[in-house]
Amino acid sequence: MNREIVLSQQSSLKKRTNISFISTVIVLTFVYLQVNPLTILTAFPDFLLFFIQNFFPADFSNLASYLPLILETILFAIVGTYFSAFLAFFFGLLMSEKTNPIAWLRIISRFMMSFLRNIPVLVWASLLVYVFGIGNMVGLIALIIATLGFLARSYAETMNEIAGSKLEALQASGASYLQVLFHGLIPEFIPAWLNWTLFSFEINIRASAILGMVGAGGIGIMIQTNIRLFNYHQALALIIVLVALVLLTEFGVNKLRRWLV
Repeated sequence: MNREIVLSQQSSLKKRTNISFISTVIVLTFVYLQVNPLTILTAFPDFLLFFIQNFFPADFSNLASYLPLILETILFAIVGTYFSAFLAFFFGLLMSEKTNPIAWLRIISRFMMSFLRNIPVLVWASLLVYVFGIGNMVGLIALIIATLGFLARSYAETMNEIAGSKLEALQASGASYLQVLFHGLIPEFIPAWLNWTLFSFEINIRASAILGMVGAGGIGIMIQTNIRLFNYHQALALIIVLVALVLLTEFGVNKLRRWLV
């Protein structure tokens, strides 16, 4: 009984120490960045008043003319996710210890995907503008590059988690690499592949709109244009449409996930 009390006290002390440490880090962060939390709180009512006075009511009068841009945003996400998922599967095979015994090849593949993954999609879009100019090509390639790095890492980790006993049994029975792949790995990998790919599609809907704000097409470019021209009422209408699109995507993807997996 005494031992349980001591352990409970030690656990409580550890929790208090962790909370104190985190609180200290947060305070030091605000100090280093020279950001006053009180200023944020006091400025919020002014921002809210500005938003209400200038953005409301939303102007949906030109919504029909924006439908092609909304379609572009959806198509960006679909095509970007499709190509990324296709390429990421092969990079996942190269990155996984279960499917690639060559260490140096795994290291190179992981470095490449880590490089792609850790550069924000907006940075990719800004760099690609110098090559392709402003347009849909920039948004699509930037989306594929950023999603490829994320999915390849997710796929590789999933492949590593798949039990190796079935793969080893197939290898011991003399099965070829492709037979091990198609009869051992892929059947167990498909549910995780669907989950990660559908999750990326949800993210890419949002990312497609953000890419539009740097001239890469889609609904984002019209939001940015309306804000720059002080057409706040139309900008709010497009923001509402974007939020609705994201929510509908999440709802549809969740339904699809439950149906497929």
